[in-house]
Amino acid sequence: MSIFGTMKTAVSGMNAQANRLGTVGDNIANSSTAGYKRASTAFSSLVLPSTQGSYSSGGVETNVRYSIAEQGGIQYTTSNTDLAIQGEGFFIVSDQNGSPYLTRAGAFQKDANGYLVNTAGYQLMGYPYGSNPPAAVVNGFNGLEAININDFGLVSSPSSQGSFPANLDKEAAIVPAGTRPSDNVATSVITNKSSLTAYDHAGAKVLYDFYYTKTANNEWEVTVYRQDQSTNGGFPYTVTAPEVLVQQKATLRFDPNTNKLLAAPYVVGPPSTGSMKNIVITDPNDGATPAQTIDIDLSAMTQFASDFTPGKGIIDGNAPSPITDVEIGGDGLVTAVYQDGGRRAIYQVALATVPAIDKMLPQNGNVYLPTNDSGVVTIGFPQSGSFGQVYSGALESSNVDIASELTEMIESQRVYTANSKVFQTGSDLMDVLINLKR
Repeated sequence: MSIFGTMKTAVSGMNAQANRLGTVGDNIANSSTAGYKRASTAFSSLVLPSTQGSYSSGGVETNVRYSIAEQGGIQYTTSNTDLAIQGEGFFIVSDQNGSPYLTRAGAFQKDANGYLVNTAGYQLMGYPYGSNPPAAVVNGFNGLEAININDFGLVSSPSSQGSFPANLDKEAAIVPAGTRPSDNVATSVITNKSSLTAYDHAGAKVLYDFYYTKTANNEWEVTVYRQDQSTNGGFPYTVTAPEVLVQQKATLRFDPNTNKLLAAPYVVGPPSTGSMKNIVITDPNDGATPAQTIDIDLSAMTQFASDFTPGKGIIDGNAPSPITDVEIGGDGLVTAVYQDGGRRAIYQVALATVPAIDKMLPQNGNVYLPTNDSGVVTIGFPQSGSFGQVYSGALESSNVDIASELTEMIESQRVYTANSKVFQTGSDLMDVLINLKR
């Protein structure tokens, strides 16, 4: 038996407990850090070859483990841009150099440049939302970009489709040809009228007048004009160069048994064509190329013996208005809310995961890097596949249990003291050997 070996073993034990105490200190210090994952120390023995009658003491080594896959509690906040994940998955963030990382720390806020950044300065990444929902690149970070809210301020979009249902009175009088709104004469007979607001390419509001005229039993005519081309708010509708008169017409035919629109299409013209299920407004007056077209769905029209009752008109497009708020849904859809009440989907937040989550490499700022041991990154959307759900206005708290950490601290202190006693005993034995020489 080597006394020096015994002392080195005791030093190894003290170093191991010092490492353990270090992880405990980190855990306690970060017990209030959103998304923090606790570290723990695993011990393994070091055995030295021994001969019969002589034991060679070895030592102990430590390996730090991170409980990254362990879910922390969800705590609700007052900020819409605070995000928490319930289930599997990590937010994809980037540093100032554009390098991607994974994190569960979702305390995001808009900075001066419009980016959503967390408390460590990492920018939240997502897929830009165009005319169609984006598709995830499952095995790479291609297509992702830092989410910037300012890019969508004062952005208008022209109206392109909508719906405008109504009930037409079956007992209304038939209006003879020559005096119908489609004839655009001062003596036009108005059976029913309603209006719908749309937006042109510049985001300006344009009001369209809809006239509903009974032309025969179970048959109606819908005519649309641009309101600012009216004469004192009525007929005739006129223009001054270089304007173009907006006049669209469609015929509606109803089934007398159900008083709903017939299923077969019915096309009329000139001056324009339309079908019994919709009317297409063509308006070139804002100078855009090609001319703006707005498809208005009329399929919900009815013809009951009741007063004319216009339904709720719905139309897309929006005026240029600043963003006042941002909403993030459980599916990761980022929606900009504008001052005028308009809403627009602008980004889709993506989540990422790896096969061996606890094998990722922690970095400063509560982020993680995938490694060869953790496996290939898989990217998807919240609420799809194995990915969890995103909660807006919430944060995932750390998974540190203070009671357990204090218990480990006491145990580490006791074991460290015991190892120091072994070292002290070995030192006393060395003094005995030295004194024998005297």
